[in-house]
This record gives sequence, C-alpha cells and structure tokens, in this order.
Amino acid sequence: MSRIDNRKSQLQIPPPNVVVLGSINMDVMIRCATLPRRGQTISGSSSHEVCGGKGANQAVAAAKAGGSVRMIGRVGDDAFSQRLVTNLVEHRVDSQSVRKTPHCASGLAIVAVEDSGENSILLVAGANGCLTFEDANDCRDAITTSDVLLMQLEVPTATVLAAAQIARDAGVRCILDPAPVPHDWTDRLLEVDLICPNETEAGEITGVSIETIADAEEAARQLHRRGAKNVVITLGARGTLLFAGGRCQHIEPIPIQAIDTTAAGDAFAGALAVRWAECDDLVDAVNFASAAGAFAATNEGAQPSLPTRTEIEALRTTP
Repeated sequence: MSRIDNRKSQLQIPPPNVVVLGSINMDVMIRCATLPRRGQTISGSSSHEVCGGKGANQAVAAAKAGGSVRMIGRVGDDAFSQRLVTNLVEHRVDSQSVRKTPHCASGLAIVAVEDSGENSILLVAGANGCLTFEDANDCRDAITTSDVLLMQLEVPTATVLAAAQIARDAGVRCILDPAPVPHDWTDRLLEVDLICPNETEAGEITGVSIETIADAEEAARQLHRRGAKNVVITLGARGTLLFAGGRCQHIEPIPIQAIDTTAAGDAFAGALAVRWAECDDLVDAVNFASAAGAFAATNEGAQPSLPTRTEIEALRTTP
C-alpha cells in the first residue's frame, strides 16, 4: 500500500466525490453467434433487458469502485423510467439530479453481442437528447464541489461543453470519454484534464489509423496538441497508451478471455475517475482502471458486469 493510501486509511478520508453527466438507457441485449452484416437477418440465441447508458454505466462503475457518485441526466415518462432511476439508487448513486422528461421515451439501446465478445449497438437518444445547458447550470453546486466531473457524448454536445466550462471555472478536474464521436465534433471538447477514447474513437477524432502502438502515440500527441492536458487511449487486447507529463507510456493489458466487451470501456472510465481523484497518479489510476475494464469484459451485460472495489484490487494484484 502506498504512503498516500496509508494516510487515507489512517485518517479515514471520505471517498472522492464524482459527478457523472450523461446518458441513461434501457439496453436490450441480444446474444448471437456472429454480428449481422448489412442487409442480413440472423437468429439470436437469447435476449434480455438491462439498465444501461454510458453515463449511468460509468456512474455505477464509479460507485462500485469506491466513489461517492451523483448522476446528472434525464429519463422519459415511459415504463422504463422508474426502473432506470431505481437501479441507480440501488447502486448507491445519488439520483436527485435525474429529471423526468414529459411526453418522451427514455433512451434505448439495442446491443447485439456475438460469441467472441464483440458487440454492435443501435442507440436511440430519447430523453437523453433533452439534457440541456439549464440542467447543467442547475447542478452547478454539485459540479463545483466535486473532485471530478466525468462525461460522455450520448447527450447534446452543447450540454457537455457547458458542464465542462463550469468545472473548469471552479478548478474541478474534468474527464471526457468521447463516445460516441458526434457529427458536430468540436475541438472545444478537448479542453479537459483527461480524454479517454478507445482506439476507434481516437482514430475518428484525429484521422490517424491506429494499427500499432506508435500510431496510438501519434494520435495521443495530436489530441494533446489540440487541447487535452492528458490522454488515455484504450487498445483492447494491446493494453492502454497513456500520454501525461509530455511523454507516452504503454501499459500492458491484463490477460483475459473476453466474453462481452459491452461495458468494459465504462468500467474503465468510472474506475479511472475514482482512482485518479484518490491518488493523483495517472499511471496507478490507469492500472486500476485496466483491471476494472478487464473484469467487465469477462462477464455478460453492462452494469451486471461492473466490478466492485474488491474485485478490481484482486485482479490487478494477480500475477
């Protein structure tokens, strides 16, 4: 245990306050042998409904990783809305800033997962598209008194930019998971303390085709030049590329047999936010987050696959 961790234990410092602004969806999970090609109809082997959305997933991931978490988002007034809010509460996520949108459906994702663990997702924004600047501004106190603001891009870009500005003005650390990359992309989104795309998203933003670690380094340096203070690019089975302090570092992956990668990135982002707030060491935080992402990929579903603090620590200490 590090000196920082010893001191935190001795003084019983409370868990970091993490505010997550983002999407809340109901995920309809469909299992299949292979993902369908364009125009192809295939038979699935099973289907079930799971509470999800990148924002809600990351909020639950952060809570299970040891954070004190508050969610800012919207649900509709349909049959899914109460289930989605209740699910957050059951995972110890403060949902007082989750608002119900009248005459609107909640966000919905159709997630096809093939036997290899890879997935394909069809997303309908629903009430997530109604999250506004006013919603972010109404939660100004929660954002400015937090340790870290964590966001994604399944809600309007303008709302994300507004929340990031509130955090920036207050000196609050801001992390952006730029997924999915929006059609209205602006480099103003890079004005954050940390951006954590996967290799596909990093390629979309930079135009760099990431085939090697060197390609990932080139993309990370470009993201830094364009505004991001620090960059973490997840590379799946090849591990993670971290750019911090003016240099790149490749962090090896944790060997696993992937079953379902649906929420691996969300587990990574939620755990990263918590650990970085705790230790202020990005290398340590990325190692912690990598264990969280690896654990999630070895289990089915989105939120059901997210690991607890104990499960993360157990995996990261496995030789």
